[in-house]
Amino acid sequence: MDTRKVLSGLCYFSIFFAGILFPFVVMLASGDDVTKSHAKKAFLSHLIPLIPVPLLIFAIFSDLNAINNDAIPVFTLVSAGILILISLIVTIWNVIKGVKALMME
Repeated sequence: MDTRKVLSGLCYFSIFFAGILFPFVVMLASGDDVTKSHAKKAFLSHLIPLIPVPLLIFAIFSDLNAINNDAIPVFTLVSAGILILISLIVTIWNVIKGVKALMME
């Protein structure tokens, strides 16, 4: 199997084992333009689930009063649900793109 295909696929699959570190290293170290392009796309897609994290942190702090009063922390639950949904979508997308990268010609 071609090194280009393996590195490109591993950049996407690294969401399971190395997060943003592996695509970043490949992006900096690779001399191949195709591999570097896949590494950039994988790196950016690995950053997407980090976008709603400040919203979740804000929700937790804003719902502290509700938690102390035995109320349901709705804002926190909705924010956590959005974060989980985005992470699931990005993971599925990375698996699809990783398989496509391994199968490219």
